[in-house]
Amino acid sequence: MSQRLEVVNPTAPPPVWAALRNEAYAAAKSEAALASVLAAVILNHDTLGDALSYQLARKLGDQELRAMSLRDTIEEAYDADPALVETAELDLKAVFERDPACRGYVQPFLFFKGFLALQTQRVANWLWNEGRETLAFYLQSRSSELFQVDVHPATRIGRGVFIDHGTGIVMGETAVVGDDVSMLHGVTLGGTGAERGDRHPKVGKGVLLGAGATVLGNIRIGDYAKVASGSVVLKDVPPGCTAAGVPARLVNCPTCEEPAKSMDHTLAEAVYDYVI
Repeated sequence: MSQRLEVVNPTAPPPVWAALRNEAYAAAKSEAALASVLAAVILNHDTLGDALSYQLARKLGDQELRAMSLRDTIEEAYDADPALVETAELDLKAVFERDPACRGYVQPFLFFKGFLALQTQRVANWLWNEGRETLAFYLQSRSSELFQVDVHPATRIGRGVFIDHGTGIVMGETAVVGDDVSMLHGVTLGGTGAERGDRHPKVGKGVLLGAGATVLGNIRIGDYAKVASGSVVLKDVPPGCTAAGVPARLVNCPTCEEPAKSMDHTLAEAVYDYVI
C-alpha cells in the first residue's frame, strides 16, 4: 500500500510561535538594548504557553504576589486547559491581521495592553470557574491598574478577539462576547441599574464595537453587527445591522460582511428613522 505524503507549501507563513521567535531573534540582533528582554520573555522558552505565562507573570506580579508564584498559577491553568493557549494564539493572530499599526507578533505580545489584558482575564475566568474567586478578583484588579481594562472574571469571551488600545474597556459579570469580535478603547458592556442576575449584554460573533460604544442591559448584539463609535445601545441590534447615535438608531441593514475583520467603521448615508 502506498503512503500518501503531505504536501507542504514552502511559501506558507510559519505558525504563530515560530514567527514570534523569528521576529524576536531579529529584533534582538538589531536592538541590543532589548536583547535580554527578548531572550527572557520569548527566546528562552520552548512553547507559546511557557512564554506567555512568563510575560503575564512579570507584568502582573507585585510585592504581595511575586511574579514566579503567579507564573505557577498561570501554568497550572494552561496545563489544566490547553485551549487557553490555543485561544491566545488566535487572539494574537487577530491583532496582527486587523490592526494596521501592528508590524508583527512581537509588538502585541510584549506591548499591547488589549492583548495582555485579555489573556489576564482568560486566566482569571479559569480561576473563577474553579471556585478560586478571590485570586480571580486579584487578577482583575491588577489588570485594571496596569492596563486600564476592567473585565469581570466571570465574563465569557470567545476566541480570536481583538481589543485595540484597551484603555477604558469595561465588561460586566454576565456579559458574553462571541468569537472574532473586535472592539476599540472605551467600550462598555454594562448594566442599567442595581439589579442582580443576568443583566449584561450578549455580543454575537464577528461584531465590531467602535471607540466609546456603550451597550447596556441584558440585550443582544446580533452576529456581524456593528456599533458605531460613541453610540449608546439600549435595545437589541439585529444580526448584520449597524447601530449608531445616542440613543442608537439602526443604520444600513445589512452592514458590511465581516465588520470585525475588516474594521470598517464607516456608516451609510441613509438612516432608518426609528429608535431601536
